[in-house]
Formats: sequence, structure tokens, C-alpha cells
Amino acid sequence: MNNTLQNRITFTSLIKYTLPTIIMMICFSLYTIIDGMFISRFVGADALSASNIVYPIIFLVLGVGTMFATGGSAIVARKLGENNVDEARENFTLITLGALVVGMIIEIITIIFIKKIIYLLGSTNALYFYCKEYLLYMILFTPFIILKFFFDYFLVTAGAAKLGLFSGLLGGVVNIILDYVFMVNINMGIKGAALATCIGYIVPSFIGIFYFLNKKHTLHFVKPKLTLNVLANCCSNGYSEMITQISNCVTTFVYNVVLMKLLGADGVASITIILYIQMLLNAAYMGFISGVQPRISFNYGSKDSEQLKNIIKYSLMIISIFALFTFSLSRQNANFLISIFTSKESSLFGITHNAFMIFSFGFLFNGINIFTSGMFTAFSNGKVSAIISSLRTFIFFIIGMMIFPNLFGVNGVWMVVPFAEIITLIVSLVYIYKYRKEYMYENIFTKESVAV
Repeated sequence: MNNTLQNRITFTSLIKYTLPTIIMMICFSLYTIIDGMFISRFVGADALSASNIVYPIIFLVLGVGTMFATGGSAIVARKLGENNVDEARENFTLITLGALVVGMIIEIITIIFIKKIIYLLGSTNALYFYCKEYLLYMILFTPFIILKFFFDYFLVTAGAAKLGLFSGLLGGVVNIILDYVFMVNINMGIKGAALATCIGYIVPSFIGIFYFLNKKHTLHFVKPKLTLNVLANCCSNGYSEMITQISNCVTTFVYNVVLMKLLGADGVASITIILYIQMLLNAAYMGFISGVQPRISFNYGSKDSEQLKNIIKYSLMIISIFALFTFSLSRQNANFLISIFTSKESSLFGITHNAFMIFSFGFLFNGINIFTSGMFTAFSNGKVSAIISSLRTFIFFIIGMMIFPNLFGVNGVWMVVPFAEIITLIVSLVYIYKYRKEYMYENIFTKESVAV
């Protein structure tokens, strides 16, 4: 078996191996962000607010893809590490079909109850038309949304991260071109943004399908065996990432309700812009994690403790450096980032700038939390991964939302995420230390020379 997961890890090689998936995930997040830029500029703030109102349903679809992708890739990579290649292929095929079936169920339910869902998510009568157009077009392409995200992970597991990067870049370019064509030239409005995004998903989905149909590749589609315990293990291991996406649904909903009450549609548009920027930064972390997870699972399966120590030690170093860099860079360029979505003369710009300068403190801490959750998923410890994910994206968020707005008004709303990330960081570090011996990486806490 010729697989890059077997290669020895150094500080620089880990950056090299994860760079394609980092760029790939950033491209994925750009699909949504580019939509937001075009919607805000060529349709208006109300349409931007509407896209954010219905996005919890898209988060749910992404959650399904993430759960099956992360939980499944950990299982498949571990089987490859144990040299159970045939079983890895069967599991991979079954998990792919499972993800598609669950996604299709969500799609059908959403289409049937779309009006009720939109109003339940907090839409007003004035925003309903925009909400329906955006959600309907997005949900119709559910299988491709899931497959695109799913293949991003499994192309790394298959040792073809560069192909994933190429497909992601190609899909992103298609999305940008079609956004301009549909929204500016043809004047399709918000549905044009949704259609452009979904066609951007179709391109990498088909590239992934053709790759995994090729029997010459180590990991490819075969006739699956219906082993329910594999699907159960996949979901139980990956459900922490599902929890993250579901929590995003809840937090987005809470933000929308609170800010609609305090600031109206401008408040919802403001948090939409900030969440776009956060999404871009988190995408870099998710890309790094998706590149690291199969290597952790593979080396855990092959019981290579030295590799595990290097991977985790270098990962923590890289993420810490990147967190400081992105925090400083984002604050220095806050005016530029916000002006992409709205003019500096607008009231929305002032609201968003003030919010961003508070909200951005969370950028210092979220990387380690995202990595720790992903690391335990790679070790097939879904319980710890789920605890960390639920704390940072839901439990501490809700606690903060109950306290800070009452104390500090609107500024308190922007403090909630930094508060949740800081408290979760303490929990993450405790778990990293607690499991150091069980997962064979205890020596990362000793002073050693760093191989580059």
C-alpha cells in the first residue's frame, strides 16, 4: 500500500501535508462568504439577513456530512493502519451511502415544511421571500453539499490531498464566476447566489466520485456490507462535529433573535458579517485538523507512539502561532474586512466594527479547542470530543448569552463567544493532559529538541 499517511512527521512536513486541506477548507468557506459579499452588495442588507436566518438548516446538512466524514475517516484510516484494506474499503462505501441517505431525509422534510421552518427560524414577513428563495435552492442540492465536504476528508485519508485541493479551488472559481453571472448579469437575486454556490459543490463532488470509482486507488468504492455497528461507531465517533454544527444552528438562531430585538435587521446583518470572518479563520483550523486526523488515526492503529507524539506536539505549536498571527492581522485589517460587505459610510459598518473588536478576542483560543475536539475524534473518543464541542459552541455560549447582554447591553452580546472559548480552553488542556498516557503522547510535555 502506497499511502502518505505512513511518512515520518517533522514540523515542516506537517505543514506541508496539511496545507492542501487548509486551502481546501478555506475555499469551502469562501463559497458562503462570497455569496454574502454579492448578496450584500447587489441585493441588500435584508437579503443578507435572510440568508443568515435560514443558514441553520444548511449547518444541519453540513453537520451530517461532517459527522460521517470525521467519524468515518477515523475508522477507515485506523483500518488502513492495521493493514485491513478490504475492510476499510467496505466501511468507506457503507459510510458514504449512510451520509447520503440521512442527507436526503433532511432534504425531503425541509421541502415539505419549508414555510413553517422559515418562520420558526425567526423570519419576518418582510424577509420571508428572500429566506425561501435561498433555502429552497440550497436544500435541493443537499447530496452534493454532503459529498463535497465528505470527499474533502476522505481524499486526505486516501493520500490524495492535492486532488482535494484542486477540486476545491476549481469549485471556488466556478462559484465566483457564477455569482457574478447570476447576480450581476442576469439579476437573479438571492437565488442566484444559492445556485452559484451549489454548482460550486457539484464540481468537486464529481471529481471525488470519479476518483473513488477507480479500482487502482488504495481506497475505492466496493460492494458494501451492511454492518450496522460500523455506522453506529461512525456516528458515535463523529457526532461531536455534528454537535458543533447543530450548536451553530442554535447559536445563529439565538443571535438572530437577540439582535433583531436590540438592533433590528442591521444587527442580524452585523453578526452575519462577523460570522463570515470567523468562518474563514475556523476553516483554516478545520483544514489543518482534516489533514492531521487521518495521520493520528493511522499511527494510533499501527501503535507508532513516536509519530503520535510528533504530530500532536507540532500541531499545538502550529495552531498557537497561527492564532496569534490571525488575531493581530484581523484586528489590524478590520476596516478592510468589514468594508468588503458594506460601505464605510453605512450605520451597519459602525455597528459591525465595534462588534468585531470585541468578538475577535475569541480568535486567540478557538484553534486549540477545535484541534482538541478533532484529536479525540481521531482517537475514536467521541465522548470527550463531544464534550469539548458542546461546551464551546453551545453550553458556555448559552450561559454567556444569559449573563453578558444583561450586564453590558449590545456589547455583552459580542463578549459571549470569547468567554465561551476561554473557558473551553481550560477544559481542553485538562483533557489533553489527562489522556497523554492512554494515547501515547505523554512526552510532548518534556523538553526535547524539535525536528524541522
